[in-house]
Amino acid sequence: MRDFEYFEPSNIAEAVSLLVKYNGQAKLMAGGTDVVVRLKHDSVKPKYIVNIGSISDLDYITVDDKKGIRIGALTTMRALEKSQELQEACPILSQAASLLGNPAIRNVATIGGNICNASPAADTIPPLVVLSAKAKLVGPKGERIVSIQDFCTGPGCTICQTGEVLTEIQVPVPPANTRSIYLKHAARGLGDLAIVGVAVVATIESKDRICKDVKIALGAVAPTPIRAFEAEKVIKGQKITQSVIEKCAEAARDEASPISDVRSSAEYRKILVKVYVKKALSEMVA
Repeated sequence: MRDFEYFEPSNIAEAVSLLVKYNGQAKLMAGGTDVVVRLKHDSVKPKYIVNIGSISDLDYITVDDKKGIRIGALTTMRALEKSQELQEACPILSQAASLLGNPAIRNVATIGGNICNASPAADTIPPLVVLSAKAKLVGPKGERIVSIQDFCTGPGCTICQTGEVLTEIQVPVPPANTRSIYLKHAARGLGDLAIVGVAVVATIESKDRICKDVKIALGAVAPTPIRAFEAEKVIKGQKITQSVIEKCAEAARDEASPISDVRSSAEYRKILVKVYVKKALSEMVA
């Protein structure tokens, strides 16, 4: 680990000012579960660390039927996992948070950090994508709201501009009859990095099982988490039968464009996409 200068701003304005001042040389840190590891391995070599972890007004979860769900960027995975309000209004987020790492990591890791790390295998991003979530960024030019679906531009890369800080995640309250699920496959238990992640949100008529609307997102099978648009077309407006589920899963598999790495081959990842999309849809209508 190389030497660096450490700052702990007391508010967002101060954090933005530091990031602008040390443009390109500063690294933002929240929970630190990723940044600290990367510092130890010299995979990042910043001259300055800006730790926003002590800004208490970025740690909250609010649920309002009209305004939607608001989550502060410093909200921990443990808080997401255990929030009764979130479990009732948007269970897929609590579910995804519960699958990240182990309890010790979830006590520290933040949702903002998980998003800004921009890993293709991030557990919270596919669920946020299918929920049509947005992110509030605060920077030297003020605030702007961006879609989570557009937030990641590549592995470790985001649309954040110089000095911008992610402060809040905004999620519309899902409509009635909406079901959701997040499934992942990992090599060493669910707490490990996802080899494949699948998030599905669907509005289904209970009586005849017609899929009125559906969004499917895939993680760890492309440079960024992606929507499976062609798979969605297969099932949207259709009665959900095993035949339709099979065709939808096959379409999702064909949309994936994974790589081979130390955790899995590309071919195996494609197989897993089909398996887990099929499993997710089957569990939702069971």
